[in-house]
Amino acid sequence: MIKPVNENSFLIILSDKIDLSLTAKIANIVKQIEFKLAKALIDITPSYTTILVQIDLLKISPLVAEQLLVEIFHSTYQTQNISSKLIELPVYYDVSVGWDLKKVASEKRLSIDDVITLHCEKIYQVCAVGFTPGFAFLAELDDKIKTARHDSPRAFVPAGSVAIADSQTAVYPSDSPGGWHIIGNCPIPLFDLKNNPISPFKIGDQVTFSAINYLQFIELGGKIIDEH
Repeated sequence: MIKPVNENSFLIILSDKIDLSLTAKIANIVKQIEFKLAKALIDITPSYTTILVQIDLLKISPLVAEQLLVEIFHSTYQTQNISSKLIELPVYYDVSVGWDLKKVASEKRLSIDDVITLHCEKIYQVCAVGFTPGFAFLAELDDKIKTARHDSPRAFVPAGSVAIADSQTAVYPSDSPGGWHIIGNCPIPLFDLKNNPISPFKIGDQVTFSAINYLQFIELGGKIIDEH
């Protein structure tokens, strides 16, 4: 379903329920929109089940844009294949940077090593990018470590924090507030306006995490920041 949001925005709705099988469909639709609307596109924001499209009214009329979106949706929806990449991220899992690592292990009746192993064993899919620039929502966690968000978000979460919430995991690309449980830190910069692209993540990409030790963390540029 495609519906206008305002005079220059449309919302493409694929489902009312989160389903990882939608990710490839959304990625393909996004790719076609970027290609066919080209310079008439101001912004495109995909999520787990929707795609928000913002157009430049000086370059395309709402009627023509909506017709194009309908055509793209129907011609692309059944496509399953997607060109994606595998992104491998190093993580220092330690209570000095994983402020909630001990808490998660205790609540789940696991050892800290168990939590680390379960987090590293999975291959995650980039299902949405948002919240802050470069913040990729990755799904889905092993059932044994699924953890609800904090009741009260922290005012400060350092860049690189690897966190979990509900069935998702993510890496905070920059310093920001946040309510997810932090279990480690990735020393690799994941958002830089000087880079092209500014973030390595695209919808449909796959992400894996590998544990590193303290010396590797420091050598890669990691920093220990005390919880505020």
